[in-house]
Amino acid sequence: MMLLDETHFAALKSRLRIKAFADKLSEMCEDDSYDGLSFEEKMIILIETEVNSRDDKRILANYKKAGFASPAACMEDIIYMPGRSLDRDRMERLTRCDYIRQADHLVIISESGSGKSFLAQALGNAACRSLFEVRYTRHADMCMELNVARTGGAVDYHRAMLDFISPALLIIDDFFTTPISDQNVIDTFEIVEARVDKGSMILASIIEPEEWHLRISTKTMADSLVDRIVQRAKFIDLRGPNMRKHLAQDTIEKS
Repeated sequence: MMLLDETHFAALKSRLRIKAFADKLSEMCEDDSYDGLSFEEKMIILIETEVNSRDDKRILANYKKAGFASPAACMEDIIYMPGRSLDRDRMERLTRCDYIRQADHLVIISESGSGKSFLAQALGNAACRSLFEVRYTRHADMCMELNVARTGGAVDYHRAMLDFISPALLIIDDFFTTPISDQNVIDTFEIVEARVDKGSMILASIIEPEEWHLRISTKTMADSLVDRIVQRAKFIDLRGPNMRKHLAQDTIEKS
């Protein structure tokens, strides 16, 4: 039997923002299978229900904020095959997101089509599930966004920079794959510098870090930028077949 009338109960549920807790309480009051539980056992169920509901909402919000190009990318769909140089145990460890808690970085290097973007976003997906805020972008898109924000003045530019500085995990795809301006090199440096010891990054690229120097006109800036990344980075050298061709062929064979 409910101790509160329905109107009062609904008002409290709304004010306290405990919808899942309240809905579960209503269910328990109407289901005699809960009668044998102690007060403490009932409270644990109610609290866990509310916490799980809030976590689910936060995960969904993280997905939306991340801006993944391939939202369905997930660690469960990674293809492990001979010659692909992907270790299942290592991937499972990365799924636990300890590197994010330690503010370390991942650098994924692979040829075009080998699956670096999918892997980067799958790791981002795992981070969202672990309740970390994630931002995904391509390097060229990040630079374009900052260029547009810069034309709007200091406030717009600062806000745009914070969008890349503040998430627990920043994923930059196609890192230095295409040339960028000196100003955008400075932007990239400032983002990397602001995240030192505070936030993790996943950088996916088709070129090795020593080649990033070739895209930066000033040696001092190049050394500073690359050193700040490499000294905290774990590397994934992704080799093997072209996954686009492999998946296309697999689709043809199954059709």
